[in-house]
Amino acid sequence: MKYALLINEDHANYSTPESWEAIIKRHMAFSEKHGAAIVGGEGLENPETATTLKRAGEQVDFHDGPFAEAREQLGGFYLVEAASLDEAMAIAKDIPMAGDGAVEIRPVHSVPE
Repeated sequence: MKYALLINEDHANYSTPESWEAIIKRHMAFSEKHGAAIVGGEGLENPETATTLKRAGEQVDFHDGPFAEAREQLGGFYLVEAASLDEAMAIAKDIPMAGDGAVEIRPVHSVPE
């Protein structure tokens, strides 16, 4: 089964080139360790670059910035293939972060072909 591992953390932790380089090295090591399970994934640009669509019935509005005004924001994700939720959780425990944060582990809804 596929699981999305959604990484939420404070982007302020990456304010210097050194902090950015350090986390990239840690993600490379994570990818080497779990490469067989990783199906895909990407890092996202800073939350300030986001545009959010909000819908209320027929009304559609676009806003600059992320969906939630919060310290932690979605910063990236991995898509992994795991035999169980327990296996996906074990992989998620190894995801590097520069500070406090959360990884949401969500099964991917499969659509029959």
